Amino acid sequence: MPPSGFLLVALLLVALNLRAPLTSLPPVVGQVSAALGLTPAQAGLLTSVPVLCFALLTPPASALVARLGPERAVLIAVAGVVAGQAVRSAGTVPAALAGTALLGAGITIGNVAVPVVIARDFLSRSAAVTGAYSATMNVGSALTTTLTVPLAAQWGWQWALAGWGVLAVVALVVWGRASRGVAPPATAAAPGPARAAHGGSARLGRPMALLTALLCVAFAGQASSYYAMTAWLPEILHARLGLGAGAAGSLAAPFQLCAVAGSLGVPLTLSRRVPVRWVSLAVTGMWLALPAGMLLAPAAALAWIALAGVAQGGNFTVIFTLIAQRAPSVAAARRASAVVQTLGYACAAAAPTVLGAMHATTGGWTMPLVGVLALLGIMGGAMAVATRPGR
Repeated sequence: MPPSGFLLVALLLVALNLRAPLTSLPPVVGQVSAALGLTPAQAGLLTSVPVLCFALLTPPASALVARLGPERAVLIAVAGVVAGQAVRSAGTVPAALAGTALLGAGITIGNVAVPVVIARDFLSRSAAVTGAYSATMNVGSALTTTLTVPLAAQWGWQWALAGWGVLAVVALVVWGRASRGVAPPATAAAPGPARAAHGGSARLGRPMALLTALLCVAFAGQASSYYAMTAWLPEILHARLGLGAGAAGSLAAPFQLCAVAGSLGVPLTLSRRVPVRWVSLAVTGMWLALPAGMLLAPAAALAWIALAGVAQGGNFTVIFTLIAQRAPSVAAARRASAVVQTLGYACAAAAPTVLGAMHATTGGWTMPLVGVLALLGIMGGAMAVATRPGR
């Protein structure tokens, strides 16, 4: 396997651990709450703290990547994931909260560092590699969502949660070996193309600054809608279709699983020279199908959920492919990615709470779904401008 192929394998093993530890908790949060005597507020913190970390820690994570380089930053990120899973499973409330915060910090560093590696080492294949990165994160989410409950039934929730750390240990070892062969960034004195490809100024310039602003709006809509629907979709299905908890959870599962198709389908479509604007418009339309469909034709919920699942994976890929391809330097790509993630995840951290408050105030799910529809409409408008021909 060529060095770039081994680096890609290592990168995808890292990606497998950038969402899986977070989605392993919700299926057994009831057991964790009962065992630790958590209040509802404390149980909520275990699921919301990582997203808050994404928002608050992305700027320092970006500075860390700039100072140490993405190779060392990824090592720190995966080490944080390993340690966080172990601490979270220690069996006390302080350990659960501390481990969750450690997980959030490690994943935040990975969120920033991995796109930098893609922009630097896989620029000519950035769409395909970004799609594979996004798809692998969703595969990790699906694995832990599906298997944590049976593992907990066999060995208890502590071992079930901590056991997923094996994936992170494998990623740590493989990344450590793969990154040894990666050439260090060129110095600031490197001439033209080499400087742009490897180092360069972190200044965005006016066109990149405008693109970054548009993608901030788009990612805020994307991430807010994703976390809001992840939190409340089973409850919406229960209210609209009268399903029990188990059936509603099963029906909601394609929202995560179908993201793999979107993550891989977008780069495949772009490779066939389909304009990114058309791809973005199609993805936005599929995303809008979920809130609109649940308002107008909830009986066809499976179709709307599957379409939105494809869309949420595809739109993530479009946004970060645009950053990788259009940034004038790796440093500018890192900075743009950090700004987009900081603002996007700050909005996403509040989205489930806001949606829940709207439901409590109105006594139904019509206004919350209209709210998601509005968010996605704003997202689609920003993406339409960002992908306009000639921009």
